[in-house]
Amino acid sequence: MNGIRQRRAAGAALITAGGVYFVAEFIAAAAWTDPAYSYTHHFISNLGVHGPLTAFGQYMYSPLAVVMNIGILLVGPAALLGVTLLRGLPGVRRTALIVTAAVMAAGMALVAFFPGSGDDGGTDYHGLGAALAFIVGNIVSILIGRNSRFLGLSPRLGRILVLFGIVGLVSLVAFAAILASGAGVLIGLSERGIIYPFLAGFILTGAAIRKQAGR
Repeated sequence: MNGIRQRRAAGAALITAGGVYFVAEFIAAAAWTDPAYSYTHHFISNLGVHGPLTAFGQYMYSPLAVVMNIGILLVGPAALLGVTLLRGLPGVRRTALIVTAAVMAAGMALVAFFPGSGDDGGTDYHGLGAALAFIVGNIVSILIGRNSRFLGLSPRLGRILVLFGIVGLVSLVAFAAILASGAGVLIGLSERGIIYPFLAGFILTGAAIRKQAGR
């Protein structure tokens, strides 16, 4: 694969990594009509649970849970492929980025294969996967941003990606605090504050790389 084609493929994979999640979430949420799904109140994980069941004080019934779980499953491999195809990173930096992307992909896979809340007393593989995906996904965004000069990305985009990663990690702390308090106020919004930034970062990075490669 020549350089231009490789950059185009890397860009397409990163755009897919973010885009497939947002599409899957929208479709699954739109199918949940009784009661209507709330992006600010309901957990993201609810969309992957067909149910019906109640856990952590929330009713879960997602008619298109399979769509959400497939979308989540595809995020990891697409992002891993994208960062693997990136050109210009020195050896250690490239290895660090690929390893973190692989850990994120493993976390996404656990979330997809073990949908649920972890509120049943068993081993919480779903929670473990979510923690890996949430934390490491934001680290991937920060690493891409910090290495923007090697990747041919603009300094401005690099700063945005680092900011996205920081916002995601701060949102993780806020989400954990709300969950621990039991208040549940805007818990769905705070959870989205963790994952949306780095997924948007993947899309922006992919679009910039595609533009550089002349589409």
